[in-house]
This record gives sequence, C-alpha cells and structure tokens, in this order.
Amino acid sequence: MKWMQFFTPVTSITWEEANKLAADKAEGDVVFLDVRQPKEYEGGHLPGAKLLPLGDLDKRLAELDAEKPIVVY
Repeated sequence: MKWMQFFTPVTSITWEEANKLAADKAEGDVVFLDVRQPKEYEGGHLPGAKLLPLGDLDKRLAELDAEKPIVVY
C-alpha cells in the first residue's frame, strides 16, 4: 500500500544543509519538492522545484525518483 510509505522515517535538515546537499550533488540529483498549492508555487519557488501539492501526494508518489534525495518544503 502506497500510504505506508508515509511511515518511513525521515530526517529533518536545515536550509543550510539543503543548500550543501544540492551543492555537493550534480544538478538534478536532488529533488526539491514543493508541496504547496499551485497559486503559492506561482508566487515564487526554488528554481527547478517540482510542484506536487500535499493533497495529491498519495496519488502521485510514482512521479518521484526514490533513488534521489528529496527535500520537501
């Protein structure tokens, strides 16, 4: 069941740690996942961030590459 993936342990990181993670990896090797609503995303987001609203997350998990680190904001 896909919803069980939400119980997988996660790690919280600071913004500085997220920047370092992105700097240490090749472009595209880290997914920045914006879980806000489309209007909020349109108002401004990180360059290259993928929009996947929180309410749609359970139906769209297959769109994410589980092999890459994912930073959710």
